[in-house]
Amino acid sequence: MIPMISPEVQRIALLVALGLTGYLMILAWNEDYMQPQPAAERATAPELDGATLSGPAPAADPASDIPDASFIGAPDPAAEQAAAPVRDAGAADRLIRVTTPSQEVWIDRRGGDIRRVHLPRYPVNLDRPDLPFELLDVGNGRLYMAQSGLIGPDGLDSGSERPLYRTARANYEVGDGETLAVELEAEVGDVKVQKIFEFHGGDYLVDMIYRVENRGPEPFRASLFGQIKRDAKEPPGQESFSLGPQPYLGAALTTPDSRYEKIEFEDLDEGDFRGQVQGGWIAFLQHYFLSAWVANEGESNSYYGRKRADGTYIVGYTGPLATVTPGGQGEWRSRFYAGPKDQKRLEQIADNLNLTVDYGFLWWLAVPLFALLDWLHSLVGNWGVAIILLTVLVKLVLYPLSSASYKSMANMRRVAPQMKRLQERYADDRQKLSQEMMGLYKKEGVNPLGGCLPMLLPMPIFIALYWVLFESVELRQAPFALWIDDLAAMDPFFILPLLMGATMYVQQLLSPTMGDPMQARIMKMMPIMFTVLFLFFPAGLVLYWLVNSVLSVAQQWYVMRKAEMAAAPVKN
Repeated sequence: MIPMISPEVQRIALLVALGLTGYLMILAWNEDYMQPQPAAERATAPELDGATLSGPAPAADPASDIPDASFIGAPDPAAEQAAAPVRDAGAADRLIRVTTPSQEVWIDRRGGDIRRVHLPRYPVNLDRPDLPFELLDVGNGRLYMAQSGLIGPDGLDSGSERPLYRTARANYEVGDGETLAVELEAEVGDVKVQKIFEFHGGDYLVDMIYRVENRGPEPFRASLFGQIKRDAKEPPGQESFSLGPQPYLGAALTTPDSRYEKIEFEDLDEGDFRGQVQGGWIAFLQHYFLSAWVANEGESNSYYGRKRADGTYIVGYTGPLATVTPGGQGEWRSRFYAGPKDQKRLEQIADNLNLTVDYGFLWWLAVPLFALLDWLHSLVGNWGVAIILLTVLVKLVLYPLSSASYKSMANMRRVAPQMKRLQERYADDRQKLSQEMMGLYKKEGVNPLGGCLPMLLPMPIFIALYWVLFESVELRQAPFALWIDDLAAMDPFFILPLLMGATMYVQQLLSPTMGDPMQARIMKMMPIMFTVLFLFFPAGLVLYWLVNSVLSVAQQWYVMRKAEMAAAPVKN
């Protein structure tokens, strides 16, 4: 005879089966929709204005993206009479490739624009460590490039065409710790110009220098511009769906009124941007990376942003107008950064450039949190272990306040039987019930709101740490242990969120039952709601909350047990 299974056991078995089925469905959904998209095949060279590498110069564009004299701040009608650029119809290849330990850069000899930047030290994903992250590119369905030149009355780039420079060779290599100057040369009328890019092996900052030798009888007047042109598309590999705040994609600069001011694509859709800044910088930002032109600190520069007729966007700056006397030499300088949001390095380059690591409104808490996390990482060499140690330190700092809250919880649990009797007695009189409950709290010295503090105290730290993990490139693809190979991505098997939900459930069992049945039901749903939400959060953040919950359970059990023993009557 087959024994009958009790309804309670059947319900438990059904819940377990449903939970397992749901877990397997989420894993399958994650495999299909949440994994990073495979990197697309890339063209071997960036596109060159729709022309072949060995073809003729591009036709004049009536809607030129080169800024005119009005951007200098001192318009000059002679700007329309710029000298014609040199032509080199026999050029076999317009591209120069520079390889450093940290960058692979392609420079177009027409105009000396940077058309592609790869970052070998930052692979696209862990599955393709040999494929470097692509920051700038022209082609492959993208438009993101850096331009620079001389504009003004005698500027080489003032017309609709650009000068075609000569170089000693097409490929350059820079070793770690070395400095290499890549020189581009051209003659325009009586002017000899050199455009020089100085690369520093291992760094992401490139010095850009214009040297002009005026061999003519008239003064040479020009202004330097540096600008970034790009479309509004999401960076490759970041189009996948994700919950939570999205990384900022757009432009930013520093101004006298705002240390960090964003210029969103929507702002440029509505109209052009103009501003005057002493020194300064302007950048295009995306998740973990940025490109930026950094102007000279001692100069008053005109910054601008606009949307082109073809739907692309331009942000940049122009320096003051400078003059090179006949027979003299002149020099214009700027710097271009293309790389990760390394806040230590960015802080060294220019004032407020480190603010492009955007930690949100809790930046004042996130900055010291990252500094402490970075210090712990320097000691242990593992970001996951550093997060665990950070959690322990935060818990120690909050220990006195948490203990007071857990004592309040213990008192609430002690008076719970009396509260239940009051609820039964005054079930039909809510006003009288409230009065009696307040009297009971006063008599027993209980603070009904004191138990909320343990939930509220870690929340600002939680939010600040979320942005630290979300914005800090140092944690991108940082491994922890076992199956967690990227603390900035979600747990692929959802093990950490499930463990966190279990610890929250245990913590709830230790907490007193809420007086209001509706509130009690809501609190019972909290572990489930948090678990579902945390399924898609970065594994490093879930690790923090899991460790925090485990420590909270241990502290809550210890403090409440101690408080209950102290309140128990002494037996003779």
